[in-house]
This record gives sequence, structure tokens and C-alpha cells, in this order.
Amino acid sequence: MEIHRVVVGSLDNNVFVLRCRETGEAVLIDAANEHERLLELCTALGVRRVLETHGHWDHIGAVAQLREAGYEVGVASADAPRLADVGYDAFIDDAEVIEVGQIRLHAIHTPGHTEGSVCFQVDGAPILFSGDTLFPGGPGATQFPGGDFATIIDSLDNRLFTLPAETVVLPGHGVGTTIGAERPQLAAWVARGW
Repeated sequence: MEIHRVVVGSLDNNVFVLRCRETGEAVLIDAANEHERLLELCTALGVRRVLETHGHWDHIGAVAQLREAGYEVGVASADAPRLADVGYDAFIDDAEVIEVGQIRLHAIHTPGHTEGSVCFQVDGAPILFSGDTLFPGGPGATQFPGGDFATIIDSLDNRLFTLPAETVVLPGHGVGTTIGAERPQLAAWVARGW
């Protein structure tokens, strides 16, 4: 597999393309912004589908243009209302397995940042696309509408921190981390309250 990352928009959003080398098929994770750049990337890398980790404005800025170009956009049903202005094509269900050529991506619903936040784990490889659920040093923000601190802590504790310690976490902004680096800090995050 190949993983390509570009950083776009005023909030420096990470956009990832996961590509199967055997078949050339790929998915784009979070059509955040700079649609012309993303459309070039989609064409060059064989993207067939767009997966949204959640529906915040900074993660969906290029959705309308990518849909217009013929790419299917998937989002969790709980976050679908956030895409009312730009549209979507399919729901991403919890535990859904998304085929990307020979690669299997497991959808993991991780509410807390939004009601419908989703992370994507690569089957058979220690890779997790965490959206805005997990960053180096803590969970994503929960003070916005649809966010809830207790819920995101539950998502981390019971959904993500059950993954192997060596799992590389690729978040929606900034640099990556690992499950092993973040899991021991959970109690400290709970104590600080954010």
C-alpha cells in the first residue's frame, strides 16, 4: 500500500490518499479544501471514493466539487446533516469493511468530537486514520456543537486504545503519533478535562 498526505486550507488539514499498489485503486480521506489540488491528486492516484472522518466545515470544503467530478462521498449517518449544503452519497456504518483494491479498511465509529466521527484502521497493518478524534497529547476538541468530552474519552478508551501499541495514528491535523505513546496519558486527560 501507499499513503500520500497533502496539507490544505487555513487550518492545515491533513488529506490522506490510501492506495493499493496491486490494483491502483485508492480512497481519499477528508476532502478538506483546495479542491483543484485534490482533484489532481484523485486523478493521478486512482481515487474511487471519498471517506469523511466527520462533518466539520474544515474537513468538507472540497466535497461538493469532488462529488461534481463523480466521486462518491461517504459519511457516518450521525454527521450527514453537517453535509447538507455539500451533499454525500453513502453512509459509513460502524465496523464496515471498505475495500480499496486488496486493502481492507475497518470503519470505527468514535463519537465525541462530533456525533458521527469515524476512524479508519488498515487491516493487517498498524495504521489508523484518526480524523479529529485523537492527536499527539490528547483527544480532539469537544467544545463545539455535537462534541462531548465524556463520549470522546469513552471512544478512546474502548475503541482506539484496544488497538496494538505500535499502531501509527495519522490525525486530521499536524503530525502523527502511536497508540502506545498516547494510551498511558488517558487518565491525565480525564483529570485536566480536555
